[in-house]
Amino acid sequence: MEPYFDLVPIWAGIIGFGVIMYVLMDGFDLGQGILFPFAPDEQARDVMMNSVAPVWDGNETWLVLGGAGLLAAFPLVYTVLLPALYLGVFLLLAGLIFRGVAFEFRFKARTSRYLWNWAFAGGSTLAAFAQGAVVGAYIQGFETEHFRYVGGALDWLTPFVVVTGLGMVVGYALLGSTWLIMKSEDYIQAWAYKITPYLLAVLFAIFLIVSIWTPLTDEYVRARWFDSLSFIWLIPLGALLCGVLLLRALKLKQEGMPFVATMGIFIFAYFGLLVSKLPYIVPPNYTLWDAASANESQLFLLIGLLFVIPFVLMYTAWTYWVFRGKVKAGVGYH
Repeated sequence: MEPYFDLVPIWAGIIGFGVIMYVLMDGFDLGQGILFPFAPDEQARDVMMNSVAPVWDGNETWLVLGGAGLLAAFPLVYTVLLPALYLGVFLLLAGLIFRGVAFEFRFKARTSRYLWNWAFAGGSTLAAFAQGAVVGAYIQGFETEHFRYVGGALDWLTPFVVVTGLGMVVGYALLGSTWLIMKSEDYIQAWAYKITPYLLAVLFAIFLIVSIWTPLTDEYVRARWFDSLSFIWLIPLGALLCGVLLLRALKLKQEGMPFVATMGIFIFAYFGLLVSKLPYIVPPNYTLWDAASANESQLFLLIGLLFVIPFVLMYTAWTYWVFRGKVKAGVGYH
């Protein structure tokens, strides 16, 4: 019997919301780690870590929520993606573990603090690159037969995936630098202002490379974007406008707008990715409906999740409200 309601689009919206919330929330604290080796001095590194210490673990709630929801609603994604991306997922988790452990040990260490600095920087960079690599692997698609992955363990590791991985590293660094503009003062803030335009330039250069490369290698994407001009061309224009707003905010020495504009760039890039590939969730063969679990399972889990999400939003908003304002040198997480 056909279900009364098609829950697949609802679940796709929930998973999509969880993913972009994770990227925006955890992106800027991974960005602090990426920028860590280039900070002016150890006091600047203290401020960078203190600016995200109260919120970083809560930010990862969105990763858990999105991952658990994806397993429940679209189990085929795990059936294909995990065998295809074992190494990439392992690197992602290893990076997040190193980053998390560094938070706890760095401020307690004395002679070995430099090691935890590298653990924080290396873990953050590794996790960011792995996330970008997963995005690149999703764009280029997977070799499947009968709902199973039949490719090799390293088939995903292509030059295109390396470029998307580097793009995510640079993008998170940009989120981190604009977050630091908003949360720091004096010479640390001046350093963040200085590096942000260069990060923006590199990010847009990578965007341009990926935007040209993808339709040249994927007929479906090429048809989606070029067969007929439509409103989807407003998406790259929106990202470009956010870049202009970011540069203007930097010129005017605004503190909050650079971070907001950078989030806008990520949101438009995310919409561009979705428009390019949907309804395929395991490209190039399987759509959202092919990958979906039984309607009864989706309904049961949806009821619980609709209670969880508002609470996650509320405690996230409360945390950011409590720890609002500038982070001062010598005060913070110890």
